[in-house]
Amino acid sequence: MTKNLVIVESPSKSKTIEKYLGKDYKVVSSKGHIRDLATSGPYGLGVDIEHGFQPNYVAVKGKGNVIKELKKDVKNSDMVYLASDPDREGEAIAWHLKDALGIKDENYKRVLFHEITHDKVLDAMKHPTVIDDHLVKSQETRRILDRIIGFRLSKLLQSKIGAKSAGRVQSVALKLIVDREREIEAFIPEEYWTITAKFPAFDAELFKYKADDIELKNEADVNYVLKQLSDIYIVESIDAKEKSRKSKFPFITSTLQQEASTKLGFSAKKTMMIAQKLYEGIDLGEETTGLITYMRTDSTRLSDDFIRPAMKYIEEKYGEKYLGVVKKSGKKENVQDAHEAIRPTSILREPLKIKEYLSSDEFKLYSLIYKRTLASLMADAKVMQTTVVFDNCDYKFKTTGQVSIFDGYLKVYSDYESSEDRVLPEFSEKGEWTTKDVCSEQHFTKPPARYTEAKLIKEMEDLGIGRPSTYAKTIDTIKERGYVVIEDKKFKPTEIGIETTDKLQEFFSDLINVEYTRDMEEELDEIADGKLVWNDVLSKFYQLFEPRVKDAFSDMEKKAPVETGEKCPECGSPLVIRKGRYGEFTACSNYPECKFIKKEPVEEKEIMDCPLCDGKVIEKKTKRGKIFYGCNHYPKCKFASWDKPIPEKCPECGSILVEKNGHIQCSECDYKKE
Repeated sequence: MTKNLVIVESPSKSKTIEKYLGKDYKVVSSKGHIRDLATSGPYGLGVDIEHGFQPNYVAVKGKGNVIKELKKDVKNSDMVYLASDPDREGEAIAWHLKDALGIKDENYKRVLFHEITHDKVLDAMKHPTVIDDHLVKSQETRRILDRIIGFRLSKLLQSKIGAKSAGRVQSVALKLIVDREREIEAFIPEEYWTITAKFPAFDAELFKYKADDIELKNEADVNYVLKQLSDIYIVESIDAKEKSRKSKFPFITSTLQQEASTKLGFSAKKTMMIAQKLYEGIDLGEETTGLITYMRTDSTRLSDDFIRPAMKYIEEKYGEKYLGVVKKSGKKENVQDAHEAIRPTSILREPLKIKEYLSSDEFKLYSLIYKRTLASLMADAKVMQTTVVFDNCDYKFKTTGQVSIFDGYLKVYSDYESSEDRVLPEFSEKGEWTTKDVCSEQHFTKPPARYTEAKLIKEMEDLGIGRPSTYAKTIDTIKERGYVVIEDKKFKPTEIGIETTDKLQEFFSDLINVEYTRDMEEELDEIADGKLVWNDVLSKFYQLFEPRVKDAFSDMEKKAPVETGEKCPECGSPLVIRKGRYGEFTACSNYPECKFIKKEPVEEKEIMDCPLCDGKVIEKKTKRGKIFYGCNHYPKCKFASWDKPIPEKCPECGSILVEKNGHIQCSECDYKKE
């Protein structure tokens, strides 16, 4: 009989926590969600719309054995601690576990682990709570909304234009990218010129004529000014000011994704995967511990338990003058709320001290989080900025320089923010400087830039669409669907991406837009706060949405398939390119009367000699387009592998070595090639 059972989401986290709790506790993993909406009922929504939008839940595919084992563990336990992640999604997982496993109210407690460290885990176990039903209903409403919109619009677009999917947030994010592309296409460049006087130690640029800003529209304007100038530039004013440069707040989910994208070149998906590992726990030799707090948060708050030792660390390592102040967010934050910014679990765990235990990417991300948090508590950097204005026949030229007088937080954050000194020579009022070297340069105004991943995340956050925890998935989806391509690390919409947006705007412009999506997020927050009733929100939405969908099915013009120029060998009708579940294929236009499908030749890519026979291992594809590796003598030889095999054998057990997750490892044992 197990007295205490703790259920977490991640298997790796379960091992760490079990070590902390000791022999009186058994810690097991649900491996994420165990249930999801069924695909039964009208339109396959898995929702009983006629009876208050009641959801019909079924076990997630492949989770049957997990649920079976969890039920056994629950049966053998007196108390069950539901310790799924401390966010809305985690709250819903806790409720599903309680409901699906038949756990009684008196036999469970809800526990929130905001960081996976020995002391914090034990402290959380001493302060259990119960499942927050309002949070659960908010997540459930979001899931039902996304299911209704996703299933209904995806089916519509698939049948009409061959697009793969649509979504509540996904389609708005795509619209931002398409709208930006249209701005770029419509942009008309305007010509302008600059004039720069070059001196041995500095350059000065023309910016005014007398008291007015000057604009040089063409070469004629430039030539006129050049004729008026003399070789003598008289110092009109010298303005030297001390300026402060403040460090930024510690990371929240969205700013971490943005900074990791711009500074480390990580995708949002990669950033969140690495952050998850850092949160769940890293083996540091003598202990396994979480290195950062929970990485899905929109709070910039730091706890007093972290601030006190961090301030002491700054004073002892850098000196009292480097001590800053604790930043206060402009928005109202609940200091009783356990959610914090993303920070290191210990300020004493310096990145270089634990580098040997981290992969290269883990070290880079941990260093970024550590230094950003430390910098947020440090003093401002200070520079002396000098602006000098010169007069030449009433034409005003300007040069600026700056010198660092105190590095402040840049002492630790200079790897991610540059601060270059621009030293100017000594100037005196009315002093004369002479040069004949004056150059002019033609420029053209540029269109707005396409979105990088970081810029798109910032735009979504600023507009209030989606939630930080969903940004990575949203971006991943529009890439996977072929709605965008990446050019020079920026998003460019494809033809099908533009067509998808245009069709949705034609029929759903008042629903698929920034304002409606933002308002819906606010309503979901109000459900979480207990201010709105979840199925009232769904009913109001559905009464607006469903009639539009029916109109679109009736009125949206179906895109004609593209003809290949070939004739069907069976009936003589034109062959066309069609889209199916597994991609494009060539078939007869006279379907369903003629069911001819052209078989495309398959290019076989040899990988190596087959380890089981005298055949060759070749790269193959499943019907769904997933790559695997198999013998070309199939079915006589049954060799097959999802991971790419290499022509080497494991030195420990003699099995085949494969490429997996960027590593060479054994297909059977735990051996990994260094």
